[in-house]
Amino acid sequence: MNKELILQKAAADVKRELESDSSGHDWWHISRVTRIARHIAEQEQADSFICELAALLHDIADEKLNSSAEVGMNKVRDWLVSYEVDAEAASHVLDIIGTMSFKGGHNPPVRTKEAQVVQDADRIDAIGAIGIARTFAYAGWKGDLMYDPEQPYREELTYEQYRNGRSTAINHFYEKLMKLSGLMNTETGKQIAQARHSYMEAFLEQFYLEWDGKGTL
Repeated sequence: MNKELILQKAAADVKRELESDSSGHDWWHISRVTRIARHIAEQEQADSFICELAALLHDIADEKLNSSAEVGMNKVRDWLVSYEVDAEAASHVLDIIGTMSFKGGHNPPVRTKEAQVVQDADRIDAIGAIGIARTFAYAGWKGDLMYDPEQPYREELTYEQYRNGRSTAINHFYEKLMKLSGLMNTETGKQIAQARHSYMEAFLEQFYLEWDGKGTL
C-alpha cells in the first residue's frame, strides 16, 4: 500500500469534487483540516496516514452535500477501494468519517485516537476567524438570515432541528460554535481552540455593539 500515492489521489479527487463549493465545505476547508490533523497527529502520536486520509475524505460523505448520508459513505467506500487501501485502514477511515460529525451534539464520543485528532481538526476550522467567515458563508448558502434579534437561538436541538430547522448566522455561534472548544478531545486541540474561542467572543461583542449603533462610527 503506497500511502503517499493514496494521499495524492485522494487530494486530487476531493479538490475536483469540492473546489466550487460555496457552503464553507470547499477544497480549502479540506486542505486546512488536513494540515491541522497532520499537526495534531504529530503532537499526539497518532497514525498520521489514517488521520490525513480521513481528513481529506470527511466531507465527501457529508449528508449536506449528498442526497443522504448513506450515499456519501458509499462514495467514500468506493474511492477507498479504487485507491487499494487495505481493509483495516479503510474500515478505520470509514469509522472516523461516520462518527465525527457534530449532529447537534447528539453523536457519541469517537472511539480511536485518530478519530479524536480528525474531529478536533475539523472543529478547529469551524471556530476563530475562519469559523466566523465559514458561518456566514454557510448561512448565505442555506438561505438563513445574518441575524434576527426576534429569533432567539435554540437551547436544545434534535438532530432533525439542527440539520433542517431555520436559524441565523449569529444563532449558529450559540447552537454550535461556542460549544466546540469545550468538546476538544486532545490536549493539542484544546490549546489551539482556546485562542480561537476568545476571538469569537470578541467578535460577538463587537457585532452587538455595531448592531445597536454603539460601535465605532
